[in-house]
Amino acid sequence: MVKSNMLKFNSTYFRLFSLIFTIEVLIALYVHDNFVRPYLGDVLVVILIYCFIKSFLKLKVIPTAIFVLLFAFTVEFLQYLNVVEKLGLQNSKIARTVIGTSFCWEDILSYIAGIFVVILVELFFRKK
Repeated sequence: MVKSNMLKFNSTYFRLFSLIFTIEVLIALYVHDNFVRPYLGDVLVVILIYCFIKSFLKLKVIPTAIFVLLFAFTVEFLQYLNVVEKLGLQNSKIARTVIGTSFCWEDILSYIAGIFVVILVELFFRKK
């Protein structure tokens, strides 16, 4: 249950979310390389999710970052289990893009790196 004082729109996080979402879409549409799309895209996706959550909920940094990381790990684990195929969604481009289709340890490391960036940036701006 979300307490009413936890619900608070934060325009800064929402602007960051919007910017990162735009970057992610541009990467998905136009970048077909071996670094930016597979690794930087995964670093950015956890930052994107973090900013989205913080856009609407007033939550502490570390618990939110851990939640996002665990969520990303869960999605990656679902890829390991081939959940897209098991749900019969292998022909759905949206499902294949959102859930993904192949487990990769490098993705796990990218998610960790993204959350590390989140925590470092939050700590940096808290000190100012």
